[in-house]
Parts: sequence; C-alpha cells; structure tokens
Amino acid sequence: MDLKYNSQQKDLVLPEYGRNVQQMVDYCVSIPDREERTRCAYTIVQIMGNLFPQLRDTDDYKHKLWDHLAIMSDFKLDIDFPYDIIKKENLVTSPEPVKYALEPIKYRHYGKIIEQMIDAACEYPDGEEKDILISLIANHMKKLIFSINKDGVEDEKILKDLCEYSKGKINLDPATYQLHEFKEAPAAPTTTSKKSKKKIANHCL
Repeated sequence: MDLKYNSQQKDLVLPEYGRNVQQMVDYCVSIPDREERTRCAYTIVQIMGNLFPQLRDTDDYKHKLWDHLAIMSDFKLDIDFPYDIIKKENLVTSPEPVKYALEPIKYRHYGKIIEQMIDAACEYPDGEEKDILISLIANHMKKLIFSINKDGVEDEKILKDLCEYSKGKINLDPATYQLHEFKEAPAAPTTTSKKSKKKIANHCL
C-alpha cells in the first residue's frame, strides 16, 4: 500500500475539518446521481456539525456548515442547497479604499499643520496672545528647517515664508525680529570601562 504524507497531498481548503471530511466532499462531488449526491451532502454536513457540537447554539450554524461544504467542493457540488450559499466571487472581498483628503502643501518641510496654524493666527485678534502665537509658529518653522539643514537657518528666510503663507498678513522685519538659535545636540559621551578608569586613577596618583 502506497502511503502518502500529508505534506505530499494537496492543501486543505478548511483544515479544521480534516482530510477525511475533505475526501468525503470530493467523493460527493463525483457521484453522478443527483439524489444520491444530495443525500451524501446532508450526511457530510451532519458529520461536520458533530465535529464542533459546542457551536450548535450559534446563529446561522447550519447555514455556515453548508457554506463550508460549498467552499470545500470548490463550488462544484451540484445539489439543491437548503440555504442561499455564499458566492465564490464574494469569498474573498477587497476592503473599501480609504479616501484621503489630498490637499496641496506649499512647502512640504513645514507640513499642513503649520499652514493651518498660520491661518488661525491671521484670524486671531491683535494683542499679546496673537504675538505669542506668531512667535511660537515662526520659531517652530525654524526648528523644522534646522532638522533637515544643520548648516544654518536664516531668520530672513523663515519670516519671508511666514509672510508668504499668511498672504502678507504677518510681515515681520528680520532686522528687528529675532528668532531662537538652534544648535545640534552634542553626541552622548562614550562610557569608560572599569579597567580604563582604574588606569586613569593609577596615572593620576
């Protein structure tokens, strides 16, 4: 008798039912007589249900079993199913595409939020709070530029962009308006091993 390992056989569509049930389904599909084929299908569904008795109280339990039978037969089982069976084309459905609100960004290094903050600042009533908000926005713009250009950031460039974004409503003079200076953080010091520390201590004695 020629025995085959499971790894040498075709993959199971629904492995939770096992290979024996799959072989029953394959045999059922091959039965030429429709009535006999139908009786066989009902017997298989009963066997499938007995494998998972704890699920009998769930909603649409038998409907799901018949769906599974159709799936395991690759939808080739020609019988009068007692339920409307899932269609093959609906077995794997693609998710609905997520709609993104793609809005143009003038300068991508600043991002959309900065644009919205500038618009909000323009609508703010004149006063100390508006001045503080504008200062925070301008300095944050400079920080964003500094993160991609460590060689230096000119205040004049930042204030020019701010004026352009605000359509001239926020026009600060770089000769009198000074932004914060940003510096690259120093590299963390390397830890000295205990052996090296001991050598240094002996050298100092």
